Amino acid sequence: MLSADDPLPFRPERVLVAGVTGSGKTTLARRIAARWDLTHQELDALYHGPGWTPRPEFVDDVRAFAATDRWVTEWQYTSKGTNTVLPRSADLLVWIDYPYGVARRRLIRRTWKRRILRTKLWNGNVEPNLWHALTVRSDENILDWQRRTRHKWSERMPQIEAEHPHLTIVRLTHPRETERWLAHQRGVERAKRDETG
Repeated sequence: MLSADDPLPFRPERVLVAGVTGSGKTTLARRIAARWDLTHQELDALYHGPGWTPRPEFVDDVRAFAATDRWVTEWQYTSKGTNTVLPRSADLLVWIDYPYGVARRRLIRRTWKRRILRTKLWNGNVEPNLWHALTVRSDENILDWQRRTRHKWSERMPQIEAEHPHLTIVRLTHPRETERWLAHQRGVERAKRDETG
């Protein structure tokens, strides 16, 4: 497993970004897409149909884009069929393993903003009101879901490493490390361009 300071042994073409809900997977996936000119496919957009109804085509859509050459996506919905398709196809897994307090603050900020502004998300969906976020305890409550699944990736990572030895894994343990890692990738690419230029 690589850290923020370790050089990547290759230029990635199929990237997974894993981490607890609210840790910043989508934001980082977009930045990675821009860095390496990859197509960003947001899994939430494939999963949620109108009225938050799961789309029956979800797994087929995941298989279809995973078979393409250049992409980045957030690794989620592991119980819905992404658990084998995505890591088999990917060549890099970026694991956002921030302290829980960091991820918690980010999710609270995002949840409040989306619900106060009534932000339209995938297929016209809007998250429930703030009262729901503060009082309802279920799989539908994103804050409660984050709390209950906060150790999921650290528990699963040894198995992921064992089952997918082809997958290069980078673990980022703080937002400062993420910024350092992204800056390092820019520096490596600039140096390569200078060598060939």
